[in-house]
Amino acid sequence: MNLNDLHQNILNDVKTELKDEFDRNFERKAFFDQAWPKNKLVNRKGSQMARTNNLRRSIDAKVLNGVIQFSSSLPYAKIQNEGGEVTVTAKMKKFFWFQFYQVSGKIKTKKDGTARNTAANLNLSIEARQWRNLALMKIGSKIKIEPKRFIGDHPQVRKSIEDVVNENLKDVTKIIENQFKSKK
Repeated sequence: MNLNDLHQNILNDVKTELKDEFDRNFERKAFFDQAWPKNKLVNRKGSQMARTNNLRRSIDAKVLNGVIQFSSSLPYAKIQNEGGEVTVTAKMKKFFWFQFYQVSGKIKTKKDGTARNTAANLNLSIEARQWRNLALMKIGSKIKIEPKRFIGDHPQVRKSIEDVVNENLKDVTKIIENQFKSKK
């Protein structure tokens, strides 16, 4: 094994290890030990980041010119990972109204048409108000997205890299020792 092979093995092993670690962030619902912010909308099933797992499945890793690059094909991956602001568009407003009508249609009513006073209806009406408030935002106003890191630098990332390098160096040491033993 030459140094180029060793370098390539280390890069491939680090890529695989970090891709697995970043994937586990979706199971942990956290960036290693830093929990993701809670979803502010009520009645949402599952983790906001793992509801469809599209983002999780979109993570790709490549080794190019001695550098490991992580990417996602999804346009919202960067803003989910780093946070930022989104400008409200007409299309978004239509979606918010759609969600409002979907949720408000699930509210159970009495025979006289008024809403029943149940916990389920209360939660639905809170969610409906949240969607209505989003739908009433003016086009061009900003919605702040809290960062929910799933890829990036972290002490655990550095430890994983160190472990992979040490394992590869142990393997090379064993190969060298075996070559010396066989020449005796």
